[in-house]
Amino acid sequence: MRKLLLVLAIAFPLHAETTVTLLHFSDYHSHALPFYTDEGERGGIARAIGYLRQQKQAGALVFSGGDTVNKGAPAWSDKYGCAEWPWWNGIVDAMAFGNHDADYGAEALARCRKSTRYPILSANTPGFRPYVVLKAKGARIGVFALAGEDFARLVKGYTFGDPLAAARETVRTLREKERVDAVVMIGHQDVDDDYAMARAVPGIDVIFGSHSHLKRDLVQIPGTKTTYISPSQYLTYISRLELTIDNGFVKSIRGGLIPVDASLPEDQVIAGRVAGMQQELERDPQYSALFTPIGTLTSPIGTGAVGMRALDAMRAATGATVAISTRSSFRGPLAAGTLTMESLRRAMPYDNEIVVCTMSDAQLQKVLAAAGADSYVNAFEPAPEHRVATTDYMAFVAHKDVFACDRKATGLHVREELRVRLGKR
Repeated sequence: MRKLLLVLAIAFPLHAETTVTLLHFSDYHSHALPFYTDEGERGGIARAIGYLRQQKQAGALVFSGGDTVNKGAPAWSDKYGCAEWPWWNGIVDAMAFGNHDADYGAEALARCRKSTRYPILSANTPGFRPYVVLKAKGARIGVFALAGEDFARLVKGYTFGDPLAAARETVRTLREKERVDAVVMIGHQDVDDDYAMARAVPGIDVIFGSHSHLKRDLVQIPGTKTTYISPSQYLTYISRLELTIDNGFVKSIRGGLIPVDASLPEDQVIAGRVAGMQQELERDPQYSALFTPIGTLTSPIGTGAVGMRALDAMRAATGATVAISTRSSFRGPLAAGTLTMESLRRAMPYDNEIVVCTMSDAQLQKVLAAAGADSYVNAFEPAPEHRVATTDYMAFVAHKDVFACDRKATGLHVREELRVRLGKR
């Protein structure tokens, strides 16, 4: 009997209850400095590193959801690329491969990867590790990441497998082969696909949201045992969870979003490094014009208001009767005071061209139904026919299947039209 109990104990060891802290940030997009948001000042890599280093020293596991660079805007990214990646060495335990991490091409990404000591994960992308198993507080935590369904059109130089099939196989491996106590997904796909995956693939304890840039506090995905939390973008928030694990299973999950603001301990070395690099950036003749004043705002303009003013500019520039754009084209507000091209680029990082087409009222209603809450549209009068102004991204990528009209590029750009209007203030 004693031999039998010994064999059972070895095959099925009993683990004492333990609590593991997990932290996650995502979609940094080279926002090294603190910046103005609809909720006040947020962000700053020195604050994030100061806080996460403390948490790491206390035994936490730290993850990045990817998208750490962003070609074109902010200017920091074009000048410095992935200079910050090694700053996370010794802090980040694993990073998801994000679509923007390949903005400068496969060779540049390969060089960036050599600067890191943490693995970059993507279970459905050849050339990347599918998962990693980490040990913390006596527990085994299986961590994986995915490239979302839109990577095939967003990222060049790589091939991508079916994310749902990859998730199913990876979770099976982590549960059955690696015998982990918890399974965690750290990015990088849309929230709708995250929710669908949780319903289709049992065994995922936590999904850290990323690609949709959502600020979403801790929730349990309906119809599943999977917990979801998303820390917004640009280091405005950090997700912090505590997993209580008992005898090989997650017993409870609690936590929430930590605002990255002046209350966090700033890493002084990183702060000094960022300040020096920013001064160098603003003195660089290639980028200095971006920091020259182009106008003055007497009051702040919220993110939604930036979007609506841009639609007004689109409509006025093209003589359209209605304008529509994806919300994702507008990523932040504008602060009161001096307006620069760089602050406008921060709010509108993508240089979308304006496209116009004429469509019937029925066609327009179909577009609006497809775009739904993920779009901005200005008020318009009912009419048998509409001249519609939109962005090249919306007309040719995001909702190309419902734009059943002759789409014509105008050569005009949304950000520039808004700059002209704001510069007159």
